[in-house]
Amino acid sequence: MIENLDNTPPDYFPAAEQALEEPNGLLAVGGDLSPERLLNAYRRGIFPWFGIDDPILWWSPDPRAVFIPGQLHISRRLKRKLRNCDYSISMNQVFEEVIKGCAAPRKSEPDTWLHGPMQMAYIHLHQLGHAHSFEAWTSDQELAGGIYGVALDRVFFAESMFSAHTDGSKIALLALNEYVEQQGFELIDSQMLTPHLQSMGAFEMPRSTFLSRLDELID
Repeated sequence: MIENLDNTPPDYFPAAEQALEEPNGLLAVGGDLSPERLLNAYRRGIFPWFGIDDPILWWSPDPRAVFIPGQLHISRRLKRKLRNCDYSISMNQVFEEVIKGCAAPRKSEPDTWLHGPMQMAYIHLHQLGHAHSFEAWTSDQELAGGIYGVALDRVFFAESMFSAHTDGSKIALLALNEYVEQQGFELIDSQMLTPHLQSMGAFEMPRSTFLSRLDELID
């Protein structure tokens, strides 16, 4: 049975190991999207994900999809494009635009989980210095793609990415990877494995191992 977090302090969550097997990872309901609760959730390997008409739902799936910084796979085609393209990259220049790009409906997903309350929660985290975006730009200074997430000590929790031009999100992900590698991060969380993420080097880690790594990497 999942717990209701309404009327609980922002540092309270049930143990992630108590999450349901079906639906995979559902742990708790309710609470709020305050910075304090969100940061406490990430420290425990928990994240919010819910529809606009649903209550706040908290998840900790098993297994967990992750990248190791510096070990992303770059296809030959993308390597050729990187050699010949004139894209530029930036960090934290247009966080709100990246959020809106990630929230835009897609052919495979006509509805978005990244609705108004979720957008405002991450914008607030960005204003406090905890959430960051990486952007890819065309030579005409059009936003080609971006990715955003939450940084805690040596873990980056990647939340969502989008492309407005071909490979825009991949180039933004490579920019994120280069940054976190240089800064000494040891893990990039990508939550659930997809064929797209797997093609770039993401793999599944048992939740128990993931939680142990968080204990080691987050002070």
